[in-house]
Amino acid sequence: MNPATYLAGLPAFLAYFAVAVALLAAFAYLYTHSTPHKEWALIKANNPAAATAYGGSIIGFVLPLHSAISNSVNLVDCVLWGVVALVVQIATFLVLRLLIRDLPRRIHDGEIASGIFVAALSIAVGILNAASMTY
Repeated sequence: MNPATYLAGLPAFLAYFAVAVALLAAFAYLYTHSTPHKEWALIKANNPAAATAYGGSIIGFVLPLHSAISNSVNLVDCVLWGVVALVVQIATFLVLRLLIRDLPRRIHDGEIASGIFVAALSIAVGILNAASMTY
């Protein structure tokens, strides 16, 4: 078989991968600007609660993004569902912040239980979000 045949899907792969990376970058930017604490500074200072919470939120975003890529009918459809995933994941933190009023301080102070809780809920919501995108 011609090697070019194997690479026929490369342009689509590159397009979807580039969109996914751009959406991930947008999510990372918007998430860090929607929290009152500075994730990157806390992570650089070796704060495990911040790293756990932020890592869980990223996983919680990427899970439905994977579903959007897998189930979309085209690139525009993928972007739209990726934006839905982004909004849902940021809303998850905002709701958690309402439920646990001192959550940002707890994360800032390195309280690991708070970081684990945020990560677990972010991943759980991401799984539900991803499952809901299997249309």
